[in-house]
Amino acid sequence: MFYNYVELNDGTQIAYSNFLEDGTVQIGIERSTEDGFDSARCLLPAFSWSEVDGFSQDEVDKLQRFLRNNLPLIWRLAGEVSREYA
Repeated sequence: MFYNYVELNDGTQIAYSNFLEDGTVQIGIERSTEDGFDSARCLLPAFSWSEVDGFSQDEVDKLQRFLRNNLPLIWRLAGEVSREYA
């Protein structure tokens, strides 16, 4: 399950999962387009990207910097929802 984290100025939505069984947190990123959605996934704390569709490498780099800067808060929120639904 994903939980909304933030919507950026360009409409990009970032959501996070609870802690997964292996201790990681998955980040889901989506942006509305005329034809549907651009999307990407990032697995924290390794910052392993997958399923990147529609985002340029420069945009992924900016998103990674954003996630690195927000990692402590995202980690705490993921921990809270993990405990809540345990």
